[in-house]
Amino acid sequence: MSDLYIGLMSGTSLDGIDGVLADFSGPRMRVAQHASAAFAPELRAVLRDLNTPGENELHRAALAGNALSRSYARVVRTLLERSGEPASAIRAIGAHGQTVRHRPGEFDGTGYTLQLGNPALLAERTGIAVVADFRSRDVAAGGQGAPLVPAFHQGVFGRAQETVLVLNVGGIANLSVLGADGSVIGFDCGPGNALMDDWCRQHTGELFDRDGAWAARGQVLPQLLAALMQEPFLQQPPPKSTGRDLFNPAWLSARLRCCAGAAAIDVQATLTEFTARACMQSARAYPGQILAVCGGGALNTHLMERLRAAAGPSLQVLASDALGLPALQVEAAAFAWLARQTLRGAPGNLPGVTGAAGARVLGTVHPA
Repeated sequence: MSDLYIGLMSGTSLDGIDGVLADFSGPRMRVAQHASAAFAPELRAVLRDLNTPGENELHRAALAGNALSRSYARVVRTLLERSGEPASAIRAIGAHGQTVRHRPGEFDGTGYTLQLGNPALLAERTGIAVVADFRSRDVAAGGQGAPLVPAFHQGVFGRAQETVLVLNVGGIANLSVLGADGSVIGFDCGPGNALMDDWCRQHTGELFDRDGAWAARGQVLPQLLAALMQEPFLQQPPPKSTGRDLFNPAWLSARLRCCAGAAAIDVQATLTEFTARACMQSARAYPGQILAVCGGGALNTHLMERLRAAAGPSLQVLASDALGLPALQVEAAAFAWLARQTLRGAPGNLPGVTGAAGARVLGTVHPA
């Protein structure tokens, strides 16, 4: 029987979908194919709007979930066409869905995490079993439901006798600390691309600051940077997770009051510096020798420069490509791995990372 899985990821940066066809038949996972697709503008807009309360949310969320699953299905078809594999060769699709709310432990002591998608429709469209809703079981067990990738990071990037740090910079940034002794720590460490992308779209009309070129031409505003760095979440000990529920345009507007009239380009420079400083404040707390950066942030040249500047000479900052897995494939591959864990009846979470009461089998299976 084949050991092929597809992983699909669409993150809080709202830049689109990454998909991988992952082969687990060898001693180490191998990505056989990678495909990506941008969101249609109308889908991106409704997903962004659904991050905040609004009229007729249930109806709009259901239709957005359908549209997202159709987009997922197109990425799956691309992967199959490029690989030459039939749908029958794929054991399952791990589909993360689109996070629009993430409030673990809040309100009633349990809270919730909500990822839009229609996995039943995805199974119908592809003829492949779909595993989805990975985070809810961890939240039900008292955990944060995030990050779920550190166990996967350990298998792919972990090294004996060397502590490796893995920084995923999507819309939100999360850090995995892979100890030389096999220990694993992981947590969300602050904003990634979300604030930068929102500001760039608002002031330039572009979806993101390509290569960080706009930010690189600006000047960091010390007073604004200090205000941003005072966010209590940054000092909160793990386990912890966050999302656009916290780091959103309203949060930024409240802190911009200290710098009324600041040039938009300088705010962008400051937001980039903020992401770098917040990430490195967390990373410097651990004695790693390598910091491997993945996610879309690894493609932001200016952000990578600022991460290196904040890291200092003792910590080597490089894209995860140098450790064998390209930056844009890591999270999608992680959800292929999580789907495999689910079908094997194996836990997908690390209680020491998420704070859950114990190891749990994650996800809900929708048969082909």
